[in-house]
Amino acid sequence: MKKLALLFLFAITTASAQKELPNINLKSLENKSINVKSDFTENDKIYVYIFWATWCAPCIQELDAINDVYTDWKNELNMEIIAVSIDDARTGKRVKPMVNGRSWEYTILLDTNQDLKRSLSIANPPYTIVVKNGKILSEQAGHAPGSENEFFQKLKSY
Repeated sequence: MKKLALLFLFAITTASAQKELPNINLKSLENKSINVKSDFTENDKIYVYIFWATWCAPCIQELDAINDVYTDWKNELNMEIIAVSIDDARTGKRVKPMVNGRSWEYTILLDTNQDLKRSLSIANPPYTIVVKNGKILSEQAGHAPGSENEFFQKLKSY
């Protein structure tokens, strides 16, 4: 029974490690259409998709904390953070002022209809997906204050 459970766990881990981003277009803050699969394809570059919302306090804490060290991270790794807002039509008007007020240097995409969120079976923000060479390497739900260094060490292992 233990062998079967381990085999099942290995199969789930392997299957999720081979998962790819869906072919979905989102809008940038400048209203430009961006395809999450084909527009972020630089070979061996790490793309970190962080799903967030203006009404989500842990999301804002995570994005603020990473923003403080983001320049250092980019100097050490070939990486880019894509902050995907899942704010709907009602709260979406708060995204641009919040981003400008916080001086975040991330690529910001708007998943207003939550198409990308749904296609990846994401329940609640904050939710982070790490992608390299078109493959999803890891997924993480939630945020713990101070966990940025541990997350960066994980990124360096890719």
